[in-house]
Amino acid sequence: MQNADALLIIYRERGNQGLPLERVYRQLFNREHYLRAYAKLYRNAGAMTEGSTAETVDGMSLEKIDRIIEALRYERYQWSPARRVYIPKPNGKRRPLGMPAWSDKLLQEVIRSLLEAYYEPQFSTHSHGFRPNHGCHTALTTIQQTWKGTKWFIEGDIAQYFDTINHDKLLAILRQKIHDERFLRLIAGLLKAGYLEEWNYHATLSGTPQGGVLSPLLSNIYLNQLDQYVTQTLIPAHTRGKIRRTNPAYARINTTIRQQRAARNWKVVKELTRQRRTLPSRDPNDPEYRRLRYIRYADDFLLGYVGTQQEAEEIKRHLKEWLSTHLSLTLSEEKTLITHARTQPARFLGYDVVRQHEDAHITKGRRSLNAHIGLRVPANVVSKKIARYTKHNKPRHRPMLMEESDYAITTTYQQEYRGIVQYYLLAHNVCSLNQLHYVMKRSLLQTLAAKHKTSTISILKKYRTTTTTAEGKHLICLEVRVPREGKTDLVARFGGLSLTRTPHAILDDHPITKRQASTELIQRLTAEECELCGSHEKIQVHHIRKLANLKRKWGKEPPRWVRRMAEMRRKTLVVCHACHVAIHAGRPTKTRQTDL
Repeated sequence: MQNADALLIIYRERGNQGLPLERVYRQLFNREHYLRAYAKLYRNAGAMTEGSTAETVDGMSLEKIDRIIEALRYERYQWSPARRVYIPKPNGKRRPLGMPAWSDKLLQEVIRSLLEAYYEPQFSTHSHGFRPNHGCHTALTTIQQTWKGTKWFIEGDIAQYFDTINHDKLLAILRQKIHDERFLRLIAGLLKAGYLEEWNYHATLSGTPQGGVLSPLLSNIYLNQLDQYVTQTLIPAHTRGKIRRTNPAYARINTTIRQQRAARNWKVVKELTRQRRTLPSRDPNDPEYRRLRYIRYADDFLLGYVGTQQEAEEIKRHLKEWLSTHLSLTLSEEKTLITHARTQPARFLGYDVVRQHEDAHITKGRRSLNAHIGLRVPANVVSKKIARYTKHNKPRHRPMLMEESDYAITTTYQQEYRGIVQYYLLAHNVCSLNQLHYVMKRSLLQTLAAKHKTSTISILKKYRTTTTTAEGKHLICLEVRVPREGKTDLVARFGGLSLTRTPHAILDDHPITKRQASTELIQRLTAEECELCGSHEKIQVHHIRKLANLKRKWGKEPPRWVRRMAEMRRKTLVVCHACHVAIHAGRPTKTRQTDL
């Protein structure tokens, strides 16, 4: 069987060349793909969450992989229906989320890795959702850097996209490139597996289950058809001219200024220069100049158009008709808006996207802001975030955190604050988050004061300190230190984050330590030796959600397996079946002969 890494390189190259894939199904018989998938998925919090069955990542084994491969070999693998739950959306509605069984997650990840290697080189550069080295920030940075001069924004949103993907059309799109019916039948089975809601079975006649490992990639493959239509048809049809013609009014003033300079009428020159700065140098209504730009993140997309409002309406109509005819999708009338870029912001990925205009802002003799795209933190976003920490418009304490340690409370506040700040660092007005910082800081002080039954002033005096940012700024923050014997102190800080705009995309790089931990786990599993008793029979992996679970009260002394996991600082322990059963039953596990 071919090495998994070498196969993915081959698939990536075939994708680059646009060559079809054949005999994909037989690659699912390679155990190495499942070990790679396991190494990627086991850290996720959802790995310990049950689907429609009681199966989770706990108890993972090579035997389980072999059972999946055996079922696939004879086309007997049955997808389990996903367990449906609902999560609230900001608009008050609820988003359905499917929770697959662990074996289904594992197989989906294997399929995802094969399809991603092949399709990723073929995806449009305008697509940024659910892709390696892409994200919200790359999409927003592209808009900011390349959409200068945009006059109209067309905000696009597909109504109930994940629930309305047409299965037959998706399989037809896959069939264009993948010439393996067994593989396509397996994907068709996943799409039609259905879901359980309150333990009642519901068939899935359309859509891909949100929450599934494979769903984001399938949705990108489906909407790649839209990307191709926009880039190959709409953009060429609405793009012409190399540069706008000179504005006649601007040119006339330029001529007059030269004449008055020659006559040394400096007062007149000054007044004419002031008037010139109120006029665009190029004709904004040039009928021979048009530009259409496009960006997409999942089912949300944004178009920027240089032209007339009537033409923008026509583009929207074409999109609506094409989506309905070719992909059986519907544009949301409520969310698909046409806005004037200079007078009204477009909302995209939580940012306000605006066309900037300020005649008085001069840099190197030019109006450097005019026609450039600006990104802003929406005012209602700040107010919504603040609402969580206030009551009757005043900062309040959070009773649900008062049972935690000062370190844990401060860490919680800092994680919430850091997430918001890091997401909005591209915004020109990121400093508006100062208001959020103030409210969260007061809420944190009140929470700690209520816990210790003291005043916020005493808490402030106890924990107030100064920290230095990466840019060399000295910022006041709150700092909680937990001394540890023989180790460095645990430190939790709130604040200390610079609210200075970062003009470049921020991507979440995966630390090398995570990859090393994944490789180590696979090596421990494939060694097939119980780390408690040394047995080589029926080896499995015991998982816990977090290391903090090991610190609960165990009576006189923690069990041996707890001490071993704490020593290794790992959320996994490779054990035999007998030891695994004993762990869950609360019985003593077997010991090695050398330990007796």
